[in-house]
Amino acid sequence: MATFVLVHGAWHGSWCWKRVRRILQAAGHEVFTPTLTGLGERSHLNAPSVNLSIHVSDVVNLIQWEELSNVVLCGHSYGGCVISGVAEQLNDSIRALVYADGFVLEDGESFMDLFPPEQVEQARLQAQTIGDGWKFFPFPSSLLGTNPKDVPWVDAQFTPQPIASFEEPLRLTDKASSIKDVVHLLATGYESPLPVAVAHERAKSKGWTVRTIPGGHEIMLDRPDELASLLLEFA
Repeated sequence: MATFVLVHGAWHGSWCWKRVRRILQAAGHEVFTPTLTGLGERSHLNAPSVNLSIHVSDVVNLIQWEELSNVVLCGHSYGGCVISGVAEQLNDSIRALVYADGFVLEDGESFMDLFPPEQVEQARLQAQTIGDGWKFFPFPSSLLGTNPKDVPWVDAQFTPQPIASFEEPLRLTDKASSIKDVVHLLATGYESPLPVAVAHERAKSKGWTVRTIPGGHEIMLDRPDELASLLLEFA
């Protein structure tokens, strides 16, 4: 039996993993899908102070308190930033890292640093004008290439993201280099408003395994069987 920890991206929650979770559990594996502080069913905890460090701690604490080892850790989108932070702290507990259309930060970078300055300025302006100074509202999921049947549901499930989580730099050393199985999976079936292709190139430069998958950004919803199959390679 393998242990999977699946980390959602910005605006999402545990709900987005339900299709993949069912497949992995049906195969007899242990699956954890934590919701990050301030999002999904934990949106009542959203606050200006919620940053990347808190989201990393959400997952670190789960792994420690559940006494997990040999974890296959997967992060979708912004969740890629989170799992990099987790791997920095708990490299000895992690069997493999999977970035599912996920972002890859370098030491000292924030999520915002991946975007052009004009987009960063627009995000901060949105937070100031309609987000009480600290909330960043989601894109319509249709812009992410989401399966049209799922768009109304996904849009209804989305919750605003605390902008501090996008602005805080991630501090990394080379501790995670001890994790030998690292995969970046790029979704190729949509015109991405997100710089995920940059992460894919970074993954190549690091010598990670790189894969592509047709479909939109919401891989775990649009292609749950294919994503589960990739994860099961590490079971």
